[in-house]
Amino acid sequence: MPPANHAHPTRRPTDASYLDEKREPLPRELLSLPWIDPHNHAHTLSWGDREQFALTGCSVMVMVASGIHWTPYRPVRADDVRYLWDDAINRLPAIRRDHFFDARLAVGVQTGVRVEGPDGLLESMEDYLALDEVVAVGETGVTPAQQGSAWSVDGQLDVVREQMAMADRHDLPLILHTPNPGDDADSPYRPGIGVPGYERNVSLVAEPVIDSDDPALEALRLDVDAAADAGLDESQIVASHADPNNLAYLMEETDCLVSFTTGQPWLTGVSAATVADAIDRYGPERVMVETDAANVLRSDVASIKRAIFELYRRGIEVDAIRRVVYENPRDAFDLAL
Repeated sequence: MPPANHAHPTRRPTDASYLDEKREPLPRELLSLPWIDPHNHAHTLSWGDREQFALTGCSVMVMVASGIHWTPYRPVRADDVRYLWDDAINRLPAIRRDHFFDARLAVGVQTGVRVEGPDGLLESMEDYLALDEVVAVGETGVTPAQQGSAWSVDGQLDVVREQMAMADRHDLPLILHTPNPGDDADSPYRPGIGVPGYERNVSLVAEPVIDSDDPALEALRLDVDAAADAGLDESQIVASHADPNNLAYLMEETDCLVSFTTGQPWLTGVSAATVADAIDRYGPERVMVETDAANVLRSDVASIKRAIFELYRRGIEVDAIRRVVYENPRDAFDLAL
């Protein structure tokens, strides 16, 4: 028997018969809410992948040109890294023209692969950071284990600290690569095949250079100490790849901004639910969301748009969502929109 208040012409009751007619209307502005991706490698993606950013409402993105982890050359030399910077800069006008969103760059030396002769590379960074297209330093940060030959912690810190000093001199934010637990774990798959969804040769992963129960968190602590040595204010640091393992430290013991990578939940275990929990616990003031989309990873380029809806479903208010996906990255990278 249909419910007593059944007033629909069909013979069987529909979902509408059970809905509360007094419910609040859904916020349709979420459909057109603009958003910013503060960390991706979209210059390595296909035209169609980048089109998805535009179709789902991206207004600006910060493309990180320092992704030496996909450089096919071993060992990696300074000129290899500089080529990647130049390649991203040269692609930028066409990307802006073809996809209607604005795009800016971050330039840095990442330590996921040991770079031979980094001193000259760091000197050349000064000129790159003066370019109008470049709005951030990075991504960089101490990495527990490298692809290829190991890079000592002291050697990494020298490179990271110098980039932090440059960020301070140029008054730019620094995108800090924070390792996720398990990133450098041995693959359980057939040797030489690699991790599904990731074009990484796991046989090239060197022995860890950090001996700790939690090398990912220890690397982050070393980075924060390095920022203090370099004179870089913690509020200029965007801690990328934030996760439950480092969130409490970042939010309670530092002034860093935190950015959650939602584009690869299969790899990092981070999703919109993780972001919602962080907002519930700490508020939206220092929280951002990024895709980290790149051509070496199975990446969801629409993950920020999906997160907008999921955050609302999980009880986050529209103003807080707007702050996390738009206002915070806009202000952090001084993006004049």
